[in-house]
Amino acid sequence: MPRHQVADVRNVALVGHGAVGKTTLADLLLFKSGSAPRAGSVADGTSLLDTDDEEKQHKYTISSSMAHFTHQGKRVNLFDTPGYPDFIGQVIGTLRAVETAVITLSAGPGIEVNTRRCFQKAGDAGVGRMILVTKCDLENIRFDQLLESIRETFGSACVPVNLPVGLGHDLKGLCCTLHPPETKPEGVVADPAAINQQLMDAIVEADAALMEKYFEGTPLTEEEIATGTHKAIAAGTLIPVLFMSAKQGIGVDEFMNFIARNALAPTDLARKAESNAGEVDLTADASAPLVAQVFKTKIDPFVGRMSYVRVYQGTLHKEESLHASSAAKNIKSGVILDIQGAKTEPTDSAGPGDIVAIVKVEELKLGDTITKANGVHMPPIAYPTPMIGLAVEPKSRNDQQKISGALHKIEEEDPTFKVIRDAQTHEIVIRGMSELHLQIAREKLLKRDKVEVNSHAPKIPYHETVAGAAEGSYRHKKQSGGSGQFAEVHFKVSALPQGIVPEEYFTSERFPSIRAYHYDPEFNFAFVDRVTGGSVPNNFIPAIEKGVRERLEQGVLAGFHVQDCVVELFFGKDHPVDSNETAFKIAGNQCFKEVFLKARPSLLEPIVHMEITVPGEKLGDITSDLNGRRGRVEGMDGAPGGFQVVHARAPLSEVMTYARSLSSLTGGQGSFTLDFSHYEAVPPNEQQKIVAAHAKHEEEAHAH
Repeated sequence: MPRHQVADVRNVALVGHGAVGKTTLADLLLFKSGSAPRAGSVADGTSLLDTDDEEKQHKYTISSSMAHFTHQGKRVNLFDTPGYPDFIGQVIGTLRAVETAVITLSAGPGIEVNTRRCFQKAGDAGVGRMILVTKCDLENIRFDQLLESIRETFGSACVPVNLPVGLGHDLKGLCCTLHPPETKPEGVVADPAAINQQLMDAIVEADAALMEKYFEGTPLTEEEIATGTHKAIAAGTLIPVLFMSAKQGIGVDEFMNFIARNALAPTDLARKAESNAGEVDLTADASAPLVAQVFKTKIDPFVGRMSYVRVYQGTLHKEESLHASSAAKNIKSGVILDIQGAKTEPTDSAGPGDIVAIVKVEELKLGDTITKANGVHMPPIAYPTPMIGLAVEPKSRNDQQKISGALHKIEEEDPTFKVIRDAQTHEIVIRGMSELHLQIAREKLLKRDKVEVNSHAPKIPYHETVAGAAEGSYRHKKQSGGSGQFAEVHFKVSALPQGIVPEEYFTSERFPSIRAYHYDPEFNFAFVDRVTGGSVPNNFIPAIEKGVRERLEQGVLAGFHVQDCVVELFFGKDHPVDSNETAFKIAGNQCFKEVFLKARPSLLEPIVHMEITVPGEKLGDITSDLNGRRGRVEGMDGAPGGFQVVHARAPLSEVMTYARSLSSLTGGQGSFTLDFSHYEAVPPNEQQKIVAAHAKHEEEAHAH
């Protein structure tokens, strides 16, 4: 594939809120560059980038897609990403693969909730940022307010590199501010010369030598301005703002030229990998050892599993033996594909900066680092935790077998979609970012795998823990014809603080006569063996621990998983004939249950962090509604257009259906995002209700 030099590669993602015209623009760029015979359309389902059935049906992007074109000798790998916050996982994965994010917003509504989120995620990913204002042909655009809100929200590094000449139906074209014309064009919305001054300040800020020359009054050459612009975008001292009307075809050529000249090349961003020895600097060098990463998985009904891979260093060849970070043994790269929307074509190799798909390699997982030999890995991609749940079951008995595989496919493709099989309720619970996200997943099940499901609200994933400590014992004795069962165990159960370092915590000072411990970091739980004098034979200790772990999953108080506690086995008794593993497993399970109830047991509930964007006049309604949901407002920011952004934390149980309430409180103008924050103790009155409901449910289950 190295048909192009690495310096000529431009990896660009179009990100931003929904309905601002990202897909339309991507289709237009492919047409204008000669990569597509005509401009595809979202409206009539001919877009080259909205290729899934669900996308064609809903007429919005659900999954990120990629195409490429060549312009001014530059190979541009272009990504179109979803605009709804519900599908933010697709944006985050894509940002790992590119050097430049174009934050796209519409001149009408201006900055919306997902505009802010995408800008921030691009910043977190450390990529160069540009802002593209689309739909400049809309009526009633207030240019000064729009530009002021962009600079107020995203900082003074945001400077226009071109300006609309006229707005709305008077939009005639654009005026360049990097090289402003001698005479100011009639109808231009601001003074190009004044903007040029701001631009130059932002450009020279990233280069000490240029700055010195500029402030001495020596004019910069065209070449210096070009390299300076590039450098300033990479350093973040300049976030260029561009304007466009795709419908009128105004600003599209200027955008393509700007991307070719000024979007960052793979050599412009410092990329780092991790190894046992610490951080490793990667170089965009085709002859260096291979380092690549899977940033997207797509399961195509025709092609099968497609792992989208970004090469950072070295060269990836087809049919070669490789190491993948999550695979137990080496994999074979097999066929490598170049991607053009829904079309693909085989290629022999991919060099630094290239983005390709490896097909039908089942062992490759999202986030995997691919190398020739183990030792180096890319940092993991951080996705938000999906918190909105739905319990599902297949409508038809025949689909019981199919549902698992079908849900697993969606989970493989979407890192913000999780499937949990609840051991206590026997429910299959799917979790996503929102009700819309889960609705789309159900449509996918039906379309792709012909599985129809019934759904209902799931249980909230409470956890159980103890606030104190207690000791106790349990004797399991059963005598029935032939051999009986006998086991006795003595436990101490106590709270385990969060964030411990196991090797420093489990010492003989804290746990006298400790022999061994097993620590589970996911639930912050430990089983400590401090048996002395052989009171429990060693061969039965694993069975005791197994009994305890079963009870951890079953829960004690209300049927929820136990976390943040430590169980110490310090004494017990056995019988030479009647003791066996089953007896000790039962004793371990029951003893833990009894002692846990004496150690001040409590329920923990998931708390979520919310960012709620609402019209300023609705602020009072929103805060009083949050108070009624046991929410805490932690801060507010003003947002353009008279909106306020409320930062709050609230129990997940209180905001499961918040989307509907917010819509009715704000007449459909409010929007919000949810991220998991932490677990915290449930207030006693709420705890009593949950425990009582569980007891009633258990009674009914036994009655049946």
